[in-house]
Amino acid sequence: MPDSLRKRSALFAVVLSAAVLAGCGPGSGTPDGGGSAPGPSAGRAAGPLGNPDGTKPGLAPVTTDADKAAARGLIGELTTKGRGPRTGYDRDEFGYAWMDTADGVPLARNGCDTRNDLLKLHGRHVRFRAGSDCVVVSMDLYDPYTGKDIAWKKARAAEVQIDHVVPLSYSWQMGSSRWPESKRERFANDVLNLLPVEGRANSAKGDSGPASWLPPSKQIRCAYAVRFAQVALKYELPVTSADKRMMLRQCEG
Repeated sequence: MPDSLRKRSALFAVVLSAAVLAGCGPGSGTPDGGGSAPGPSAGRAAGPLGNPDGTKPGLAPVTTDADKAAARGLIGELTTKGRGPRTGYDRDEFGYAWMDTADGVPLARNGCDTRNDLLKLHGRHVRFRAGSDCVVVSMDLYDPYTGKDIAWKKARAAEVQIDHVVPLSYSWQMGSSRWPESKRERFANDVLNLLPVEGRANSAKGDSGPASWLPPSKQIRCAYAVRFAQVALKYELPVTSADKRMMLRQCEG
């Protein structure tokens, strides 16, 4: 191969790799069939493999065989145990919603509560309350769970809810009941574990693990499984055997 062609090929490989990591190349934004097609704002969504701290907007599908293999490797690292009782669980055990003082997570102590931070991060055409650079009063949101674009206004706040990817009650039953309060507060306010989504989809999920609930949009299910695994691994939280099997199944080649 001529040197000039070899250099161009090498440059293309570097650019392609960077695009995948940014969530905008192959394996991140292309539908894999099933569910709803991505809306017009899905193109700015980051794939979970290239967004390990959750600070990039959106959740893009995992589609290539290589990315699915990487996803299965990540999910394979999860430990498993049986789901314990819900005894003693209360939302307040994870701090008040939505606190800005959960130290050790992105966006903490920036003068804006976690919910509004998430709306700003994931929304488009964001508008704020007069005199504020924090309180979001309207935006457009692409919901990865349903594949819908939502024109949201604060007057209809419940149409968009902030989902804990790994639900708080689920974590309580899997061991967070024994964590110090500061760790539970981080878990509840960590952007890695939070996605603004359609309210009805979030309500339907409840405190289910992947074996009991998956996003309605089939094309996003592997990405959802990866994000669930990323959160569980970060906080050294086990999942049930059934949940792990279901997560692996979503990322089959």
